[in-house]
Amino acid sequence: MKKSGEIIYAFLFGCFLYSLIEIAARGCTHWSMTLTGGICFSYIYHITNGSKMSLVRKCAAGAVFITAVELLVGIYDNIIMKWNVWDYSDMPANILGQICLPFSLLWFLLCFAGCFLSRAINKKLTAQ
Repeated sequence: MKKSGEIIYAFLFGCFLYSLIEIAARGCTHWSMTLTGGICFSYIYHITNGSKMSLVRKCAAGAVFITAVELLVGIYDNIIMKWNVWDYSDMPANILGQICLPFSLLWFLLCFAGCFLSRAINKKLTAQ
């Protein structure tokens, strides 16, 4: 089991990194996406450093997790609160405009980088 400090570090790292990625890609972000990025990276960190699954399975599990979190956050942010943070209605294979197949595939690919970063962070944190 991971030390709570490692998970907190992973959460904060994910908050920061996802916000930077979204600002670079879209020019802005939303506070709820910062928290979502932290939650998702914490999960990637946990499965990368606490599971014996293959890298491809870790990335698939990460993509499913991220997509599920994105659906839940999207329903709350965009449908219930009407904050209009994103809208995938024009994307193929979308559900309620909150998740879509192209972005789920993107999450799968980004999980490879997330696993690499998680392993590097774990080595740095456990070496101290």
